[in-house]
Amino acid sequence: MSIILEVQNLQIQRGGVQVLELPRFSINAEEKVAIVGPNGAGKSSMLLGLACLIERASGSIFFQGAAVLQTTEIAYRRRIAVVFQEPLLFDTTVIDNVAEGLRIRGKGHKEARAAARDSLELFKIAHLSERSAHKLSGGEAQRVSLARAFAVRPELLLMDEPFSSLDLPTRIALAEDLGRILHESGTAAIIATHDRIEAFHIVDRLVVMDCGKIVQEGTPKEVMAQPVNDFVAAFRRTTGSN
Repeated sequence: MSIILEVQNLQIQRGGVQVLELPRFSINAEEKVAIVGPNGAGKSSMLLGLACLIERASGSIFFQGAAVLQTTEIAYRRRIAVVFQEPLLFDTTVIDNVAEGLRIRGKGHKEARAAARDSLELFKIAHLSERSAHKLSGGEAQRVSLARAFAVRPELLLMDEPFSSLDLPTRIALAEDLGRILHESGTAAIIATHDRIEAFHIVDRLVVMDCGKIVQEGTPKEVMAQPVNDFVAAFRRTTGSN
């Protein structure tokens, strides 16, 4: 299977402090990867760096084999989608929120709304299409955020703790639906999370981070069964308890 995204020697600093050091990381087309670790492990910095939403101190990013340069970052970002912990919805209807990314990409009104409806159907919220986005529950709002991301048919989806503010039943239900949609669509995805409950429903590969570095990766079963050090073993025991 071909590599869709690869980074080499990626370093990110915040306030003069290095918060991420990735000698190498890649994800294949259609692969689903979870980045797990405690708060401060570098998960969010990694996703923001991969999305070119924060400046990297050094390193290279390649998408579909081509280097992502400062002059090509906008074109690159239009081929991916990012979902944050907070939905960040506009004060308009649900369907207008979902159609926004398509309009930014130059789609006409009818085409954008038709694609938005299809995406709402995927996430079982088509009945909310004309509701104000600011009158939704937390779970509904995050489904809208995910539907907006999928509406643009991204080649790569990046998600930063998308379920952490939701109660456990809502989190599990949404993780199950997202896993199904990702596998049916063949979309490559990276999800940063502190909770393995989400990861086990979605991913093919688990990447454990600590202090801005990858300390272990493998299938979820491999990482859980064979931790490489005491940190991974301790994290394995506590992950998913929230």
